[in-house]
Amino acid sequence: MNLFGVLQISASALLAERQRAEIVAVNLANVETTRTPEGGPFRRLEVVFRAVPVVAATQPLEAADWAARAVAVSAVVQDTAPPLRRYEPGHPDADAQGYVAYPAIDPAMEMVDLMGAARAYELNATAVQATKNMIATSIDLLR
Repeated sequence: MNLFGVLQISASALLAERQRAEIVAVNLANVETTRTPEGGPFRRLEVVFRAVPVVAATQPLEAADWAARAVAVSAVVQDTAPPLRRYEPGHPDADAQGYVAYPAIDPAMEMVDLMGAARAYELNATAVQATKNMIATSIDLLR
């Protein structure tokens, strides 16, 4: 694999981790959302990653280096956990028994997920910088 393939892998990871962080922000923003256009409380979203082969621009798909893998977001799925129910009889979204359905989102877990996305983003940004330095050094050696 060449150094530009390494940049492709790191760039794909940067994009995937950015989307992961955006989804965590959406979850945190909707912790108290009890009513959505689809009906019911907001459902927690999760990002699903998948590995994709790294293919050089001049390389046909059949000759791809299948050992080298980049990352891509495969899907953004809704969590299947049941909503949390709280007794709030005066709430406009309360049912006949006075319970309100809230999203099953734990803000502490979301913050841990956000910190993980931020660390992974930081590590990949560092890998891009190191690769750029190696490319610059290689060019300098050729002079």
